[in-house]
Amino acid sequence: MQASRIDGSRSRSDTDAVARFEGLIELHQRDVLRLCYAICGDPDRARDAAQRTWLAAWRGIGALRDPERVRAWLGAIAVREARREVRDHRQRAVREVAVAAIDPDLLDRSIARTATMTTDVDLARALARLGPEDRALITLRYVLGFDSFEIGAMTGRSASGTRARLARLLARMREELGDA
Repeated sequence: MQASRIDGSRSRSDTDAVARFEGLIELHQRDVLRLCYAICGDPDRARDAAQRTWLAAWRGIGALRDPERVRAWLGAIAVREARREVRDHRQRAVREVAVAAIDPDLLDRSIARTATMTTDVDLARALARLGPEDRALITLRYVLGFDSFEIGAMTGRSASGTRARLARLLARMREELGDA
């Protein structure tokens, strides 16, 4: 990326780069915010983490090796920034995650069956009892639709470790919802 000229004007390539990045933000902002909210549990902190995500993405766009995986790359940055937000503010209280944000088509069949048999309040409470890391995994898989390989790359786990962690989380939620 070229810097501004001495006279303060921007080159055509700078303008094009900014326009492309703005398009990237428009395309992925909703997913970045949803992921940050799932981890932070607070809308204001989620917005802060999302802003830092975009700043880090702007600074690190040159390190993106595979443009086809930009969504996963942004997800990894968002997870890191949201974790940092939680850690920096020492937030331990868990807020409810909106049940409506979860796509039942992506849920495990037994969880989907449980969700339809259980009130939304029970599901929201079960989700709220999860820690930020676990809510992040649930959000990455069942809200944003990432597979275990992508989630593993974002969180520093293997794909099989990710699947095992998700299976334990789903079993725990089934038990809490009375569908063990």
